[in-house]
Amino acid sequence: MTTTSAPRSAPRSVPRRNALRALAVAVALVGTSTPAFGSAAFAAGPETYTLTIKHLDRAGQPAGKYRTHVSGVFEAGGEEFLEQQDASGVTTVRLPKGRYLLDSTLPADQGAGGPAWTDWIVQPRLDLDRDTTVTVDARTTAPVDVRPPDGNARFLQSSMFVEVTHEGVTKSANVGNRSTNLRVGHLGPETEAGAVKQWYDAHWATDTGGYLLGQTFSGTRALTGLTRQYSTQELATLNIRGAAGPGSTGTALLGVLPSNGTVAGAPRVMKTPGTATFLVAPERGTWDIAVTVPGANDAAPTYYSADRIAVRAGTTTTHTFDGPVFGPALTDRPAVSRDGDRITANVPLLADGDGHVPWTPSFDTAYTSLYRDGVLVGAESGAAGRGEFTVPPGKASYRLATTVTRKAATGATARVNASWTFASATTTGPTALPVSVVRFSPELSLTGTAAAGSPLRIPVTVQGAAADGRTRSVTVSASTDGGASWTRLPLEAGAVTVQNPPAGTGVSLRAELTDADGNTLDQTITDAYRTQ
Repeated sequence: MTTTSAPRSAPRSVPRRNALRALAVAVALVGTSTPAFGSAAFAAGPETYTLTIKHLDRAGQPAGKYRTHVSGVFEAGGEEFLEQQDASGVTTVRLPKGRYLLDSTLPADQGAGGPAWTDWIVQPRLDLDRDTTVTVDARTTAPVDVRPPDGNARFLQSSMFVEVTHEGVTKSANVGNRSTNLRVGHLGPETEAGAVKQWYDAHWATDTGGYLLGQTFSGTRALTGLTRQYSTQELATLNIRGAAGPGSTGTALLGVLPSNGTVAGAPRVMKTPGTATFLVAPERGTWDIAVTVPGANDAAPTYYSADRIAVRAGTTTTHTFDGPVFGPALTDRPAVSRDGDRITANVPLLADGDGHVPWTPSFDTAYTSLYRDGVLVGAESGAAGRGEFTVPPGKASYRLATTVTRKAATGATARVNASWTFASATTTGPTALPVSVVRFSPELSLTGTAAAGSPLRIPVTVQGAAADGRTRSVTVSASTDGGASWTRLPLEAGAVTVQNPPAGTGVSLRAELTDADGNTLDQTITDAYRTQ
């Protein structure tokens, strides 16, 4: 991943939100409000009142169409969904006493061939303590006009969510639109300070990616209209690169969404190898990326995600997915742990070159074994880097070995071998065991290749127990004959340099490490990358 700043002289344009999450929440928006949770009818209560809701269109006449959502913002508060019943535009419902969130969607047709509008009116505070009449009037709305700096960008969809909190209970409502013709308005009294949170997100497409524009609001009222025309300098750039093996092509499915708040996504596609560029709104907070790449050799697709990516206006952040060097990586959860006398291994062995760990890695064979004082405890196959083993109580020396293979036709990394030694004793609860991995991060093409006959600098990073200055020793070696022979490489300033062999050759990498406590790692990546 790289981050760079855009030049300050960038021209200003004139006039316009645990992946997995990004693709999973993508929905089809049809211009109507939908509940954030399943509908639940209100339980009959001892104290109920009649709520009458009148719906008026933009001409002040009874609305021909409407859909109204009423949600109780209190413990055991349920939801009611009310649609047009007759031409009067009036509906009634009997509800228990309490605080309610009301939102109403009124679609408006501007005539034959004209643009279709959606009016969304939100009353974040409806205190029902008597028979009450509410008038939902489309004439009280104002346009939502949020646009990118590129006048040629194509609008895809927008979504707006509102959350209302009262005495520890939160309820929500939302609207989505496939056209830019959205108008919104606040109804009723103000709430307590900060009780209303609201998000707006708009997705625009370009030939190279698109714009992801969004804003967040907090206060006492729902929005009445929203106008914002972004300049290029106000946006951050996310470059998403999809790799593919030499001579292969495919289509990746992308999702890019804000990390915070609720949003409906608009999935995109990207040819691989290739790059998609998105300009995103920094005020929307951090961003999540989800990528599903096609499998090689008829294998199942592979899913990656990168979460909570910090962005800043004028900077460019690049993430490359599914490119080498594939190898072990450690995340924020323990890769190897012991609970009592149960040792569990779950080591990601095929993280891509940027360190993205696939949810469903593609491989052919996998085998993991555990030895205690040199004696085999057990072995498991079929799951890369995974195994669960029951061991005798007490302290002992252990060696955990794991290997995963995949067809070399995937372009890089035909096999990963890793072996760790460490001491361990019975624990009173889940305890991380001291393992480390070494990451190799050369700059490679999107086909996972490097120039033949040229020197290649390969940054070397230690993760795990030996990180942060706790490495006693580490050596790195390279092989150009599939591991039959190895050449040790000097480690200088956190990197080694390989003199690349002729075109079409695979380069294998090996690391041998000892941490400050004497725990060891022996790690080999066969065909880490190839020359071209």
